[in-house]
Amino acid sequence: MSIYDSLNEEQKKGVLTTDGPVLLLAGAGSGKTRVLTHRVAYLIHDLNVSPFNIMAITFTNKAAGEMKERIENLVGMGSEGIWVATFHSSCVRILRRFADRIGYDTNFTIYDSDDSKTLMKEVCKYCNVDTKQYKERTFLNEISSAKNELINEEMYANQNSSDFRKEIYIRVYREYQSRLRANNAMDFDDLIMKTVELLKYQPDVLKVYQDRFHYVMVDEYQDTNTAQFELVRLLASGSENICVVGDDDQSIYKFRGANIYNILNFEKYYPNATVIKLEQNYRSTKNILQAANGVIANNVGRKEKKLWTANDEGDKVHFEMLDSAYEEAEYIVRDIVKQNRNNQYGFGDSAILYRTNAQSRILEEKFIFEGVPYKIVGGVNFYARKEIKDLLSYMKTVDNSRDDLAVQRIINVPKRGIGQTSISRARDFAINNDLDLFEALEHTDRIPNLGRAASKIAPFVDLIHELRRISADQGVTALINAIIEKTGYVEELKAEKTEEADARIENIDELISKVVDYEDNAEEPSLNGFLEEVALVADIDSLDESVPQVVMMTLHAAKGLEFENVYLAGMEDGLFPSFMSITASDDDSEIEEERRLCYVGITRAMKRLTMTGAKMRMVRGETRYGAISRFVKEIPQECMEGNTWEPKPRGYMDAPIDSAPKKPTKSTPLMAQTYKAKNFGTEISKKALDYGVGDRVKHARFGEGDVVDITEGGRDYEVTVEFDVAGRKKMFASFAKLEKI
Repeated sequence: MSIYDSLNEEQKKGVLTTDGPVLLLAGAGSGKTRVLTHRVAYLIHDLNVSPFNIMAITFTNKAAGEMKERIENLVGMGSEGIWVATFHSSCVRILRRFADRIGYDTNFTIYDSDDSKTLMKEVCKYCNVDTKQYKERTFLNEISSAKNELINEEMYANQNSSDFRKEIYIRVYREYQSRLRANNAMDFDDLIMKTVELLKYQPDVLKVYQDRFHYVMVDEYQDTNTAQFELVRLLASGSENICVVGDDDQSIYKFRGANIYNILNFEKYYPNATVIKLEQNYRSTKNILQAANGVIANNVGRKEKKLWTANDEGDKVHFEMLDSAYEEAEYIVRDIVKQNRNNQYGFGDSAILYRTNAQSRILEEKFIFEGVPYKIVGGVNFYARKEIKDLLSYMKTVDNSRDDLAVQRIINVPKRGIGQTSISRARDFAINNDLDLFEALEHTDRIPNLGRAASKIAPFVDLIHELRRISADQGVTALINAIIEKTGYVEELKAEKTEEADARIENIDELISKVVDYEDNAEEPSLNGFLEEVALVADIDSLDESVPQVVMMTLHAAKGLEFENVYLAGMEDGLFPSFMSITASDDDSEIEEERRLCYVGITRAMKRLTMTGAKMRMVRGETRYGAISRFVKEIPQECMEGNTWEPKPRGYMDAPIDSAPKKPTKSTPLMAQTYKAKNFGTEISKKALDYGVGDRVKHARFGEGDVVDITEGGRDYEVTVEFDVAGRKKMFASFAKLEKI
C-alpha cells in the first residue's frame, strides 16, 4: 500500500503536481500540512530530488517543528538536509552568511520589540520629539509598515518630501536606522527587508540560493506581506517550482502588514499556475462547519469554496447572551467545570477565544475563584522579564559589543556606582569619536570629566573580556553560569528574601535549563546561535498542549490551533466586530477582515462550540451596552441553539454608546436596582450600598480598608477594597457585608 493512498483526490493532486507554480487553497482543517509533507516525500522518493534542493517556509517555530517531525517520519534518513524554517529564521540564516555584503558584521544582534522601543525612546530624545504629541509606538508602527513594503529610510524620505507633516517621521526613521546600523543590529522587519535587499543587489548571492532551491513551498501564504512576497519570488525565480498553501478566508493579519491580494492575485503573478482546492475538513463536525460557511459566505473579497466533512452532525452551536460581562465569565467557567466533572471535556480540551486581551481579566478571576488551571497565551513573554533581559544583555554584549543598548542596560547591573551622568559622558564621547559605547568604555582615560567613575567602569570592561574568553573556550552554558556567579546577580536576589525575588530566581533557573537544552541539541551550538533562537521565539511556541489546563487567547493567536471544546466570548456588535470596523466608511474591507477572524475562531472547534455575549460590559471605565454580534446572526438557525433570537430588552442599544452610566463615586453611592434574572424568571433585588469609592469600610475578617472600586454585576456588585493589613481583596457586596466607618 502506497503512503499516498490515504490522501483524498484533491490532496493527492496537490502532492503529485510538482512542476511550475501551484496554489493550494486549503480550507481550515483540510490537511494542508499532510499535503506539504507528503509532497516532500514524493519529491525525494519518487522524483529523486535531493533534500538539499527543497525549501519549506512557514510562519511560526511551532509549525516549522511540526512539519520537520512529520517529514522525518515519512522520509527518514536524509530529511535533515531539507530547509524547513520560518521566514525570519530563513532570513537570519542567509544574513549570517552574507550580511557583510550590505554593511553589517555577520554577528549582528536581533532586536526584539522591547529593544526597538528602548532605541526609539533614545531616538525621540535625540530628535527633540514631543512624546506627548508623538508616541514612540506611532513611529515604530510607521517604520514597520514602510519596511513591510520594502521602503527604506531614503525611499521614505523621497516619497514624503513634499508633506511637511511627515518631516518628523523622516528624521526619526533616518536616526533609528542609523543607530541600528551603528549597533550592528537589525529589528524583525529588517531581517526580511535586508535579505531582499541582499538578493536584489548581489546577483551572485541570489544565484547561490536559486541554484540550491529547485522546489520552494510556502505555508500560510495568505499572511504574507509585500516584503515576504518579494523574498519568495526571488528565491523561486530560478526554477519557478513554487507551491504556496493558504486560505484567503483566514487572512487576519492586515494590521501586521499582511496583503490578502498576494493569494487572491496569485494567478495574475503566475498566469500558468495550477489551482487546487482542498475543501474536505477533517477537524470539525457538520454543525460547526455549517456555522463557519454561513458566516464567511457574506464576504465578497474571497475565492469561492465551501468546506464539507464526513464527520458526524455533532452538537449544535450554542449561544448565550448574558446580562453582564461578569455573568458571561461565570457562565463559561461553570460550564467548563461541569464538562470536566461529567468527563465530557477535560480542562486541557477547552479553550476560550476573545477579540481583545482585556477580556481575559474577568475570566481569569473566575478561574482563580473556581480553582481551575488555566494559561493565558499572550501574557508577559518569558524573555521579556527583567532578570532574563539583564542576563541576555550580558550575553549580547559578549557576542556583539557594538550593541549599545545591551551595554547600557548592564553597565550598572548589579549596581557598580556608575551614574547616569557618567554613562551620558561616555556615550557622548563615543558619538563624537565615531565609536561604539563599549569601545569608549575601554578608553576611559580619554573621556573628559569622568573622574572617579573611570575606576568603576574598568572592572566592568575587564569582566566582559573575561566572559568572552569563557564563551570562546567553554561554551554557552559555562558563560551563563559565569555571568551569574561573577556578577552576584542571584546572590542579590536571595538577599531580598521575598516571594518576587524567589520567582525571579526560578526564571533564571529556567533560562539556564534553556541554555543547556540548546547546547545539547543544536548541531553547532554557539552563543550567536542561542541568542538568535531566543530572539525568534514566539509566544505561541510556549504553549504546552500536554498540560491539562484551559487555554485563553485572542482569536489572532489561535490561528493554526484546534481544541475539542471552544468558547467564543464577547460576541457583541461594537466588540466583535469592533466599533471601528463597523463605522469605517471607505469600504467593507474592515468588516470582512473581522468576519474572517470570526471564521477562524469557529473553525478552531472540533466537537463543541459555544458563543457568548454580554448585554452590558465595562469598557475604559464606562458601562457600554451592545446587541448580539451580526456574525452570530449570519449563522444558519438550523445549526444553532440557545437564546440567540430572544428580543432585546428595552433600553439596550445596537452599538456602544458614550452616554452610558459611569462608575459610582464617593459622592454617588449605588442605588438599589431590580432586574429579571434570565432563565430563572424571578425578581432579585440588589440592596443599596451605603458606601462608595473612597470610603473607609470594615470587614469582619479582614479589618479596615479603603474602597477602591465598585463594579456593576448581574446579580450583585463586585467591590474591591484595599485593606490595611490583608491587602487588596475583591468580593461580592452581599457576601462581604462591609460596614462604612
